[in-house]
Amino acid sequence: MIRYTLSCHQAHTFDGWFRNSDDFDQQCERGLVSCPVCGSAQVGKALMAPAVSTSRKKAQQVVPHQEEPQGSSGPADASPPSVAPETAQTQQASLMPADIRQRELIAGLRAIREKLIASSDYVGKSFAEEARKIHYGEAEERNIYGETSREDVESLLDEGIDVMPLPALPDEHN
Repeated sequence: MIRYTLSCHQAHTFDGWFRNSDDFDQQCERGLVSCPVCGSAQVGKALMAPAVSTSRKKAQQVVPHQEEPQGSSGPADASPPSVAPETAQTQQASLMPADIRQRELIAGLRAIREKLIASSDYVGKSFAEEARKIHYGEAEERNIYGETSREDVESLLDEGIDVMPLPALPDEHN
């Protein structure tokens, strides 16, 4: 998915998510993209600056979660089009700066990851072996986490053993 900063003919800016540039162009041609402030369908891509996040900025701000606006109906495989405003709250959420939404997303992923780890046993590098033991009834059924190779993950999935990676967070790789 690609996030574009969009602008209508009245200079209102907002974000839109699309599979690719062609998807954006097709949705615009079909009139599926509109400004959430004024409802105008005369929308184009605005100049965008890259979002650079520093550890100082991350440490300074923790933003509470706000609900994203509901998308309007459209083709099932299309990215959600922008919608006309229904309430002031919807407008505020749709105009939220991208860096705030990114911080909220990272905070949400961090909370999910912490909850998964708190309710699981760490098995280290023996993850694949322990997952098989649990799956085949040779060990107590419980939630586990640890490290394993991509090949072991593919092998576990081929055996019908459900595994998933813990969400990787940006600050873990700095």
